[in-house]
Amino acid sequence: MADNKTKRPFSEELKERIRATRPTRWIRFIIVSLIFIAWVAWLGSWWVLIFLLLLFDIYITGFIPFTWWKNSKSSVVRAVMSWVDAIVYALILVYFIFTFVGQNYAIPSSSLEKTLLVGDYLWVNKMAYGPRVPMTPVHFPLVQNRMPIIDTKSYTEWPKWEYRRLKGLGNVERGDIVVFNFPKGDTVTTKFMESAQTYYDLVQQYGRNAVNTNKEVFGDVIYVPVDRRQNYVKRAIGLPGERLKIVNDTIYINGEPLEFPENVQFNYLYQFRNGGLTERDWEELGVSAEDRYTMELSPADMSAVELNGFYIAPDGRVPPIYVSPLTAAMVEKLKANPDLACIIKAPSYPIRLFPETVDHGWTVGNYGEVWIPKKGSSIKLNASTWPIYERVIRNYEGHSDAYIRDGVVYIDGKPAETYTFAMDYYFMMGDNRDNSSDSRFWGFVPEDHIVGKPWRVLISFDKDKSLFNGKIRWNRIFRTANPDKQ
Repeated sequence: MADNKTKRPFSEELKERIRATRPTRWIRFIIVSLIFIAWVAWLGSWWVLIFLLLLFDIYITGFIPFTWWKNSKSSVVRAVMSWVDAIVYALILVYFIFTFVGQNYAIPSSSLEKTLLVGDYLWVNKMAYGPRVPMTPVHFPLVQNRMPIIDTKSYTEWPKWEYRRLKGLGNVERGDIVVFNFPKGDTVTTKFMESAQTYYDLVQQYGRNAVNTNKEVFGDVIYVPVDRRQNYVKRAIGLPGERLKIVNDTIYINGEPLEFPENVQFNYLYQFRNGGLTERDWEELGVSAEDRYTMELSPADMSAVELNGFYIAPDGRVPPIYVSPLTAAMVEKLKANPDLACIIKAPSYPIRLFPETVDHGWTVGNYGEVWIPKKGSSIKLNASTWPIYERVIRNYEGHSDAYIRDGVVYIDGKPAETYTFAMDYYFMMGDNRDNSSDSRFWGFVPEDHIVGKPWRVLISFDKDKSLFNGKIRWNRIFRTANPDKQ
């Protein structure tokens, strides 16, 4: 039997749906469209305007049955899908806010104490330096790189977008506290992703073969895209094109000394004649449990103890000698205690610092001069400069076929006497100077790794205290995250 129903032309149905649209939906569509167009203009990718057709259908015509579940006869379907609909909208909103406006960030270590404390939860403003267009646009918005419980990637490898940053409110300035993706975290093992040890650190410690073959201990070796690498937070000390060195803990930029931040800390050794400090004493001083320890002395140490002016009781007993980071104000507070026997700055010893392949004999307090790469600037390539800029050229700027042989540097397989940088770079340091893993250890931070600028402390928790005994630091809620830059 022939179907007597005749299908109406699409144009007629379209006109009918437009005429039937309530004025309130037209108002909502116009407001959303204006916001969308402004966002596209900011993004600078006008082809995205094609999605205006989707918005027009959602608000006006309704040809795509996004809300089919509302007409379902099953109350269970309607109830479940209403939750799914709300969650999807919430995730989309969170995705755009976290990508283009800002996001929360928790302080995991004491590298910036006392400016920022372990347990501070910050709001990071991504518009301060311009939000970075996602390099891995398809990712779960609430997770950095690994999904909890199931331990799989929270992003897809495809599509991948080139680095691009939208116009922001300003540029990185000296003294800014900055959140960035950890540059050396480009290659990691899956079982050490949450630790500070990268693949390179593990290879240096255990050997390349052990790390690559022992999956039970180390897991898989994987490459992590720039925007999925672990988030770090440090203070911008050196800017692009500047020369930096550290002499006796004082930082020099282009030969000029910098003032210390108000809350800068260094490690000190100190002792009291009549015993140790109580928990209340530590709390009043402001030293957390993880930032203090007591020296264990052997008989061979006694001469050093006496030489450095520490107290030895008449019966030969040596009261505890403490080691912890202290600010200048904390040092003065200790010196005001009449029971203080001795306080000295802890010595720093030569350790392996950046560039790791060169044994300069540098320390964290006496760090040799380095030039910070600047976009458009060039350097001469030779055996002296290659160790400093090898990682920049190979890993950050994509010239994987770059190497040095017989004193000659090759870029993309061809001999090169100079190299011109494609990005700006920064030298980042923590305020807890003797206890901070920063640019002194792993080098420069490329501009494409910059995430944003901490704005406010949303809330703060003291992990050393219980919920009903001061765990919440009420005095830090909504405090500025960078008091030195007010």
